[in-house]
Amino acid sequence: MKDGFIKVGAATSDVTLGDISKNILAIEEKIDEAKKKDIKVLCFQELNITGYSLMDMFFQKTTLDSAFKGLLDLADYLKGKDLFTVVSLPLRYKSKIYDAAVACFDGEILGIQLKTFLPNYNEFYDARYFTASFSGNDFMVIRNKKIPIGNKLLFQCTNVPDLTIGIEICEDLWTPIPVSTHHCLNGATLILNPSGSNELVGKDHYRDQLVSSTSSRLITGYVYANAGFGESTQDVCYSGHDIIADNGNILSEVNDFSNHLIYSDIAVSSLSFKRSKMTTFINENDKEYQTIPFAFQEPEDKVPDRVFPRNPFLSGPREKINQDLKKMMEIQTFGLVKRISYLNIKDVVIGVSGGLDSALALLICYQTFNRLKLNIKGIHAISMPCFATTSRTRGNALSLAKELGTDFKEIDISKTVRDHLKDLGHPLDVYDTAYENAQARERTQVLMDYSNYVKGIVIGTGDLSEIALGWSTYNGDQMSMYNVNASIPKTMIKEEVRYIVSLYDNNSKLKNTLEDILATPISPELIPDSCTNKDKIHQVTEDILGPYELHDFFLYHMLRDGYDPSTIYWLACLCFKSKYQPEFIYKCLTTFYHRFFNNQFKRSAMPDSIKVGSVALSPRGDLRMPSDMSFNNFIESLKNNKRNS
Repeated sequence: MKDGFIKVGAATSDVTLGDISKNILAIEEKIDEAKKKDIKVLCFQELNITGYSLMDMFFQKTTLDSAFKGLLDLADYLKGKDLFTVVSLPLRYKSKIYDAAVACFDGEILGIQLKTFLPNYNEFYDARYFTASFSGNDFMVIRNKKIPIGNKLLFQCTNVPDLTIGIEICEDLWTPIPVSTHHCLNGATLILNPSGSNELVGKDHYRDQLVSSTSSRLITGYVYANAGFGESTQDVCYSGHDIIADNGNILSEVNDFSNHLIYSDIAVSSLSFKRSKMTTFINENDKEYQTIPFAFQEPEDKVPDRVFPRNPFLSGPREKINQDLKKMMEIQTFGLVKRISYLNIKDVVIGVSGGLDSALALLICYQTFNRLKLNIKGIHAISMPCFATTSRTRGNALSLAKELGTDFKEIDISKTVRDHLKDLGHPLDVYDTAYENAQARERTQVLMDYSNYVKGIVIGTGDLSEIALGWSTYNGDQMSMYNVNASIPKTMIKEEVRYIVSLYDNNSKLKNTLEDILATPISPELIPDSCTNKDKIHQVTEDILGPYELHDFFLYHMLRDGYDPSTIYWLACLCFKSKYQPEFIYKCLTTFYHRFFNNQFKRSAMPDSIKVGSVALSPRGDLRMPSDMSFNNFIESLKNNKRNS
């Protein structure tokens, strides 16, 4: 809870129609189970105190009185359990019977949400038994206290600032303008839905889509608890389909005709962050809404049960990953197709180093020229070896261009750079920034001038990770006329090249070259090895900066989720605990913040580039920030809140 996560649960309790006392015991068992799982917010299925399928027995005074007594018993049972719980019952109020979801916490009834939309079609007869909620709120006296009742209630946790809970009941979700829409536009970040949806062939898939799309559209957490075993099967059956979703992602789900408790962690702080950026997410500020406060006990540090992928940019089943990689290639290719078509050119120039980024960019150029039916020789791949270039990367650059059939030139820049350094009075054995950047800028000059010569454009190869960390030379490899890799992090570059390898099984030479490029240590190859082995890669980027998988993880959760430094550190320690020590992660995260802020000036001068994923750093699109902003607050926050993870 300290890091903006709240553990929520969806429970389908056992139902015995006609035996409310037994139902209460079943609910209490699920409450005890939830406590053992450290769940903080728990939602039960619709009418779980009585059962959903009682039909005309809902009118009976015995049913109504027994259900109300059971509600009071449950409220008492929750005393001291620190568990916000929603149970459901038929409730008599002012001579009418309502389908009611009741929020209970610490022995108290906080509020009663009434069902607004009553289905009365096909197998449903809700309007026969119940009255639809009145608009707005009233109050009901229970145990000498005025309890809010109606359909415009919100429950706000005072010590988890981003947690505000709204409740909608079953059919309220299935309508053109769901009740949850108004809840969220008035501040709810978590929706609980006690439901009684019967099972039909294909209906489970529709429920999945409905819950996930609603949580995405409303940028909210969503807990859906459905009726299950124990309900009458006289005409229909109920499968206990429970779902927990977070902003479009289904985190936990069960649907096996048994009654379960599922749970997961909802990132409510991230939901608030995303809403703050979404200018079309407009608050309604409906004055009829009533906000009811509650507070959890002082939270303890708990390891979340939610699984966080090490590579948040590209996660899920292999089939989905391959679909995403295919889409990435299509977006990159389409962007370049448009640019080349607009300029009406037939030539592009690209620097090939024998590394990952330039290999992918060259492959995208190849796909683009094929789509435009242009001569592949119009792709001018230029290798520019210098002081630290190894025969491995030099050979892979040549082999890649040869197998694709592009034009290839090797221009050794070592003499030019040596003369330039002499002109500056710079010693040739001092391997400083000037020594490195002289090579990078000379390469860019060659590419730019050659593009003018062939009347083409320079294709940039730098990736999102390098742009985030400023791992480029200003007015050197930082510059191009169009960059196809700019919004793809290094971890995804690797996966995309692996995916392309799988597409070229019929070309063993190309496949072998790409596999060797994948196996080559990432390096700018600007500083030679001090020993006599010229072909040893001396300057390994990840030895200097730290692993790219960590930096990509930091970048995603900073910009996509808005997590603060201590939360990012905590999540990284959790996800990479079997691979990296906490102190190493802390060191890399500190490096990330230093480099990210200090190199904004390079991003402010970024060339045009195509956006591929949900995180990009273009100053014209996703990130606008001053180039002279201090990072001290971020570092201090990390130091002050660092925990032993």
